[in-house]
Amino acid sequence: MTRSLVIVESPAKAKTLKKFLGRSYIVRASMGHVRDLPKSQLGVDVQHGFQPKYITIRGKGKVLEELRKEARKADRILLATDPDREGEAISWHLVQALKLNGDEPCRIEFHEITRDAVRNAVKNPRPVDENLVDAQQARRILDRLVGYKLSPLLWRKVRRGLSAGRVQSVAVRLICDREEEIESFEPEEYWSITAKLCPRGQKTEAFEAKYYGSANGEKRELKTGDEAQAVIEAARREGFVVRGVRKKERRRNPAPPFTTSTLQQEASRKLGFRVSRTMRAAQQLYEGLDIGAEGTVGLVTYIRTDSTRVSDEAVGQAASFVREQYGQSYVQPRKWGKVREGVQGAHEAIRPTSVARTPEAVRAHLTADQYKLYKLIWERFLASQMASAVLDTVSVDIQAGGHLFRATGSRVKFPGFTTVYTEGKDERADEREGHLPELRKGDILDLLDLKPHQHFTQPPPRYTEAMLVKALEEKGIGRPSTYAPTIETIQQRGYVTRENNRFVPTALGKVVVDLLKRYFPDIIDVEFTAEMEKRLDLIEEGKEDWRKLLYDFYGPFEATLARAEEQIARIEVAEEQTDVECEKCGRLMVVKWGKYGKFLACPGFPECRNTKPYFERTGVRCPECGEGEVVKRRSKKGRTFYGCNRYPDCEFVSWQRPTGERCPECGTYLVERRSKRGTYLLCAAKDCSYRARGDKQ
Repeated sequence: MTRSLVIVESPAKAKTLKKFLGRSYIVRASMGHVRDLPKSQLGVDVQHGFQPKYITIRGKGKVLEELRKEARKADRILLATDPDREGEAISWHLVQALKLNGDEPCRIEFHEITRDAVRNAVKNPRPVDENLVDAQQARRILDRLVGYKLSPLLWRKVRRGLSAGRVQSVAVRLICDREEEIESFEPEEYWSITAKLCPRGQKTEAFEAKYYGSANGEKRELKTGDEAQAVIEAARREGFVVRGVRKKERRRNPAPPFTTSTLQQEASRKLGFRVSRTMRAAQQLYEGLDIGAEGTVGLVTYIRTDSTRVSDEAVGQAASFVREQYGQSYVQPRKWGKVREGVQGAHEAIRPTSVARTPEAVRAHLTADQYKLYKLIWERFLASQMASAVLDTVSVDIQAGGHLFRATGSRVKFPGFTTVYTEGKDERADEREGHLPELRKGDILDLLDLKPHQHFTQPPPRYTEAMLVKALEEKGIGRPSTYAPTIETIQQRGYVTRENNRFVPTALGKVVVDLLKRYFPDIIDVEFTAEMEKRLDLIEEGKEDWRKLLYDFYGPFEATLARAEEQIARIEVAEEQTDVECEKCGRLMVVKWGKYGKFLACPGFPECRNTKPYFERTGVRCPECGEGEVVKRRSKKGRTFYGCNRYPDCEFVSWQRPTGERCPECGTYLVERRSKRGTYLLCAAKDCSYRARGDKQ
């Protein structure tokens, strides 16, 4: 009997594959990459064609030895790493480390971890794709050159511990540029007028109409209160008459199934998940989970993709499911996306591996995060294969003297895909359309109320995680797999902070961006970075040489680096002083940034080397001991919680932020809970149901 060794990246993936393959297959995990560039040096021979120097990653020697041992026993070795550049590179490194022949069919590829997909892949191995490997290698070397050449410059000129990178620097620039727009924004006053009307003598049929403009149909903006008051006086004097009614049928189409970035965006909007949390749960769903009688199976297709394409088989499965559950009128199979030239043509959108596995059917076997994300993916995919929603809309023009008011309404005629799912939005849009009474041209309307409202134009909003991912994708910066680590890195380095779930640049972030803008405009230029991504794609497709890309980049970069070293003077970034006294020397401690974020340090370094953890103060007295203050902390897994600053003397902890107020019903402390609808105050006692609306923040 032929003995085959199958190598994957993770133990979870290995466990799932074992269920699908017979006893003649041994499945082992490489635990990710086994070789990489050394951390202690550049590891790239710039003078000899950018030749990389790869070494075994620390701790992977034992893994490789075990793989070599299994390889010696095997008649055939199959490399089943992920179907992307990174996965191809892992396979290539395994070929080198295990001394295999990469020209022979040793690489298998599947986009979902199901029995049929895995067994079909095993029957159709192929050689390692050198173009994919070259594209990954070019990116890795490019990032190493920028990181290891530019970061030390920042250490010398600004502060130790800083880093620069092609994608992360552009991400920080986007946040800084948005902050500049906000700071330079000058609000402009404008007014709106709302009329509450009803058909003559029918107050129960009241509706609202908004001021639109002049009676000839020309839209007009009201800039001052006097202009608004003049319209109100004229409208009251002349009365309101229906001038025209327009009825139309409008269709709403579903959103396409998820790509990596749209999944990250929607999980942020609808579930409140950070990008890293989304990708962690998605990876678990992809690699496989034990769902009871069916055993271990991958629940979703490959999660790192920029394609919205769906296989014919999946389209057919969805059509059958929709027909059975909702009826033929809800069925509308759709082909999303174009098949991209080259290897990426095989990639699909993120979808359930079987639409028959409904979220409720597998819920008992999933964690809360896994269930929420699977439900989101399942509903989005199913909706993408359903009929459009149909709405009956009506628009009514109402004349009041020389002025025009407009009312709009809509009614769902056929719900279509909205029965299952509707897409979220980054910002709330005031587009609610209510029911309008039956109106005809010439109807006289009674005025119930007429109110002016003063407004001021608002600056563009700061980026949320979802908005930043969307901006990076639209501008062609980075790739789906890079968004999560990029967002984590720019926070860890102290370039940006989060306030009310939105990114705000720090003084350090602004200094670094300004420096890079002045001396390294290409590195931080959005279009230049996007162009580099396109050239990496061309390498993947075999249309460009990876060394040429590096030569074209490094020559100008090296010259700029030398010039910057001479011209940039030392930049001092003011440190944030706190009111925390150093117990060793009495100085007031300052906030510093380290590898894992903020910490407190004595400014008397090196004479005094005292440091402390940094806790964000809330100003709320501890509800348990009454002496300490509640501070914001992070668990080992990165989850935010609140505790007393007198710990361990006081062990008070809470997952929600205490408000400092007491429950009027039982006297227990109240906590805040934020939702899309605002902030609520809840009693912390499990057996008390007190709930009140808090101030919106």
